[in-house]
Amino acid sequence: MNHLHVDCELKFASDGTPEGTFSGYASVFGLLDQVGDIVERGAFKATLGEWRKRKGMPSLLWQHRSDEPIGVWTAMEEDDKGLKVEGELIMEVGKAKEAYALMKRGAIKGLSIGYRTKDYELDRTTGVRKLKKVDLMEVSLVTSPALREAQISAVKGDVD
Repeated sequence: MNHLHVDCELKFASDGTPEGTFSGYASVFGLLDQVGDIVERGAFKATLGEWRKRKGMPSLLWQHRSDEPIGVWTAMEEDDKGLKVEGELIMEVGKAKEAYALMKRGAIKGLSIGYRTKDYELDRTTGVRKLKKVDLMEVSLVTSPALREAQISAVKGDVD
């Protein structure tokens, strides 16, 4: 039996969490965002089920730029509060490394969803849309989220 020996260094935090791992809420239910939408509980149920069937996840982008993927989502679920997410930045990507540095210092805290509306209710008096069902395409790290409460809650894997 032949063996290949390769010298390499894997960088992990003391708890075994990979560098660049983070979590937060990409959307919070029942709150009005700056573009006049309110996401209702259950809005992500169908789209998350479709992603699971495909054994995939929506894209993790930088500032909604489809040409700047910076990592992968490792977990997404609806809970009582909203769309809870966990992701891992791909540290070999230059922009991901920059994003991680900004996240660790609190300069980047926002999360924002990119979606297609599938079902909604419009309040004609206020113009507010209550989103009942969405097709989630991507979730981005952003400087200024449309929903201020959509925030990164933890940056893990900090080995500095």
